[in-house]
Amino acid sequence: MAYDEHLADRIRQWLKTKNTTYLEKKMMGGLCFMVDDKMCVGVVKNDLMTRVNPEDYETLLQQPGAKAMNFTGRTMKGFVMVEPQGIDMDDELDTWIQHCLDFNPLAKSSKKKK
Repeated sequence: MAYDEHLADRIRQWLKTKNTTYLEKKMMGGLCFMVDDKMCVGVVKNDLMTRVNPEDYETLLQQPGAKAMNFTGRTMKGFVMVEPQGIDMDDELDTWIQHCLDFNPLAKSSKKKK
């Protein structure tokens, strides 16, 4: 198992409950949920990957289980990884996903390959 299927199911259920249209893409060794053709939230191994407003980045890193996203030796500002202990409770997961959806309209879409 490359990523936590149970966490992916929790995200799917949350997005469906909120009537959010999304597309799933396997990437970065995990699963990403795209909203409006933009990376929004995902699962990498057992962690929640979140795309949040860079203005809130430092504050969100102070939350339980939160850490900077660093795949290439370089920290990606605006992306926060949340370890399982930070999303055990549904209300914790709800809060993180809501941060992602709140930022989504402001996020830039990645360049499409031709």
